[in-house]
Amino acid sequence: MLLHFLKNEIEQAALGCRVEKLHQPSKDELVLLLRSRTGAKKLLISASANSPRIHFTDYAPENPQTPPMFCMLMRKHLTGAILSGVRQAELDRILFLDFDGSNEIGDRVKFTLCVEIMAKHSNIILINEANIIVDAVKRIDFTQSEIRQILPTMKFTMPPAQEKLNILEASSEILINRVLQQKDKLLSAALLSVLQGISPLVCREIAEITCGEDVKVNTLTNEKIQQLASSLEILKKTIENGSGKAIMLKNSDEKPIDFSFMDIIQYCSAYRRQEFISFSELLDEFYSERDRIDRTGQRAADLVKSISNSIARTSRKLNLQRTELLACADRETLRINAELINANQYKLEKGAFFCDVENYYDENKMIRIPVDPALSPSANSQKYYKAYRKAKTAEQMLATLIEQGEQELQYLETVADALFRASTQAELDEIRNELAEGGYIKHRKKAGQKADKLLPPLEYTSKDGFKILVGRNNLQNDRLSLRTANKNDLWLHTQKIPGAHVIIQADNRDITPSAIEQAAQIAAYHSKARESTLVPVDYTPVKNLKKPPGAKPGKVIYHVYNTIWVRPSVL
Repeated sequence: MLLHFLKNEIEQAALGCRVEKLHQPSKDELVLLLRSRTGAKKLLISASANSPRIHFTDYAPENPQTPPMFCMLMRKHLTGAILSGVRQAELDRILFLDFDGSNEIGDRVKFTLCVEIMAKHSNIILINEANIIVDAVKRIDFTQSEIRQILPTMKFTMPPAQEKLNILEASSEILINRVLQQKDKLLSAALLSVLQGISPLVCREIAEITCGEDVKVNTLTNEKIQQLASSLEILKKTIENGSGKAIMLKNSDEKPIDFSFMDIIQYCSAYRRQEFISFSELLDEFYSERDRIDRTGQRAADLVKSISNSIARTSRKLNLQRTELLACADRETLRINAELINANQYKLEKGAFFCDVENYYDENKMIRIPVDPALSPSANSQKYYKAYRKAKTAEQMLATLIEQGEQELQYLETVADALFRASTQAELDEIRNELAEGGYIKHRKKAGQKADKLLPPLEYTSKDGFKILVGRNNLQNDRLSLRTANKNDLWLHTQKIPGAHVIIQADNRDITPSAIEQAAQIAAYHSKARESTLVPVDYTPVKNLKKPPGAKPGKVIYHVYNTIWVRPSVL
């Protein structure tokens, strides 16, 4: 039903607009730049399984350097076309965008973009005026579905009907009777199975308004049935009049939880209500962060896999080394056994499986030492000495290897964090170069190819005017902290948590506590602890930083510092 309000929004703002540009930021997304005499709007269409939708957007997703084939096909048919109609299949989650354009020889042609918003079955399908599929974001063949195939040159057919009722067309009596037939279901589940295009959230809300809670249909009294009819009538008028409100629910951490076209009372005061001017603005804010992560995941799939494999491999190696180190902890027993055998060999004989001797390290208590019957007492003593020296050497080597492994694991976790925070292809390329220089992946660039221009750090300004710089990755962290920053600037980093280096530029002023707190919030936000409530952030003057010889990128040490606990934020 929320799609009905979006349909009206698109119709009012974009009908008659011309498609000036078309992009495909990710495999399941399209962005149409629609221009009219009054300006331009970007229409985002997503068939992503976890965030399918259509709305205007103010965000500009970065486009791949080489447009996908589907994008090129869409440009061929839709660039220059006029949006002539916006249609919805009753109240179902299917929207049709009709375009009038012209082909290569100038003849007028019509195309329809079918947007199906159905979770994992979501799709974007281009159809010509003969109702033939030109292509789709997701091609569905016979191996994926025996009921409905979506392939070029095939005739377009609607998804199988669900036998649900359109609240705008069905009478109240028919709606109530159909709901009452679902006797053993909760009221919200019954509404969900009867009404077209309704969300579980709205179904629960109607149950809350009707009964004060979600009850079984067969427990409804006549009074509650009348109240249900009244609630459905109000819902119908809201849709008919287009009087829905763009409502978002946020938790105490200001994280978006859900959205609707009507006020939600079922959560009481657990969530904060925020109203937006338009449904597009609502969806833009709700999905922006999730989309950033999804796009990065698609573009950096190989990097994510390499980092994950490296972290897993390093962790396994560390666990084995720690187990071996524990086995070396008994080396002193080997030395004592060797000395006791050596001291008592005059009374020991070859051929025994063990020897009982006095342990002068433990008040001369008798101790039984296993020995090799094939060896003499002297040879058994040397055997224990050899095992002792081997364990001692192994302990020293393992301690060094474990320290190196822990440092490598910490470094890989910082790369994983930078990868999670990356939002542009340029940032991913810098991380790719960093991993290639470290030997974790192969170089993609050919010899003699021009190096990419270095990205600047992220930049913020505190409320009292201090410039705050944030490193995007480990190589940039090194440049920022060890080259760019002045010795009197202030350096911040989450305590023992992977994250960005943050610099407050002093600019010959005393840095205020307010600027430190704001920079600490930014440091916490640009770290692995972004979703935490309170995060410890260390801060110290840049002059206190040192780079250990041979340390991995982004690694610095400091001993003089202060710590502040903050809530992650960039506001």
